[in-house]
Amino acid sequence: MLIGELSRRTGVSARSLRYYEAQGLLEARRETNGYRAYDEDALASVRKIRALLRAGLSTEVIRQVLPCARGEQPGFDWCEDLRAILDGELADLDERIEALRRSRGALAGLLEARG
Repeated sequence: MLIGELSRRTGVSARSLRYYEAQGLLEARRETNGYRAYDEDALASVRKIRALLRAGLSTEVIRQVLPCARGEQPGFDWCEDLRAILDGELADLDERIEALRRSRGALAGLLEARG
């Protein structure tokens, strides 16, 4: 299928699909006319990528964990190092949440001081 059809069937813009390809997350072959062509399994791949992006993972991390993802939710086959990668991402999220809490507290304090 061409990029327009993949875009329509997944609800993901052609621009995003080209970005996923550039990041090594999605594979396309080139037709003789130069157009990108995708296999049917690209539908599931795009859905996995979107789910992993919603989980807050960067495309760099997704590139590492995508080979272990199965299903569209996705679930995982616990490949080597996958637990360590995801544990590290969770710890990073926890640190960012705590930093946001501190920033929120500081901002709230400024507003309270103003009266």
